[in-house]
Amino acid sequence: MNRQAQAAVLFLVGAALLHAGFTNLYLRYVKAGLQPLLLLSGVVLIVTALATAWYEWRRTRREKAQAEAEAAHTEAHTEDGAPEGHVHREPRISWLLILPLFALILVAPPALGSYSAVRTGTAIQQPYGLLKLPDSNPLTIGLVDYASRAVYDHGRSLGTRQLKVTGFVALDKSGSPFLVRMALNCCAADAQPVKIALTGKIPPVLQPDTWLEITGTYSPKQTKDPINNRPIPYFQVTEAKPVPTPKDPYDESWNQ
Repeated sequence: MNRQAQAAVLFLVGAALLHAGFTNLYLRYVKAGLQPLLLLSGVVLIVTALATAWYEWRRTRREKAQAEAEAAHTEAHTEDGAPEGHVHREPRISWLLILPLFALILVAPPALGSYSAVRTGTAIQQPYGLLKLPDSNPLTIGLVDYASRAVYDHGRSLGTRQLKVTGFVALDKSGSPFLVRMALNCCAADAQPVKIALTGKIPPVLQPDTWLEITGTYSPKQTKDPINNRPIPYFQVTEAKPVPTPKDPYDESWNQ
């Protein structure tokens, strides 16, 4: 591709990054904390594209006079029987490189869901420390935070309070229900599931990938994930209701 084409592609990439960064689209690719860097990258690419286009315009003007002189010289050689030069053009197929950019702008990929969750072992990690929870009752708590406190703190910081947890449904091979949140380190490519098993007043019919807000209490019961043999805590459900998919479907609390 020539410089003008390169500038166009750079501009489109930068515009796509800004579009994703100023909307919720970027949350399907990277964690929320990376939004400033994403926007900065978009600005840098657009400035680079404009600078490249300006440089190419100035170079074209400088070479215009020389090109006219060379054209006259080439014409004279052509009349004497010398072979005429050929202009080599870049293959037009190279413009297909911009198609993924339009896909990024026009099509939002779905967040990872139950298909990935049931084929990957739970990624629960022992926290470096546990922050003091608010005194509210019921308490809204992240799924990853609940799982960490249930396994490694044995529920001491949870007590007997009513808790509210949100996640999507996944069913194992036997049909046992889990509530899951995909946890991020950096971006969707490294997302891993954190699972809690459900017991108590579970809805009779559960569809995978349905988002639920469950209310209930800590359960000391645990099971093992058959994929990686890591612990999965239970949650004693007293109420479950479907909720819309959250703006940010991923959970980042495991590395905060």
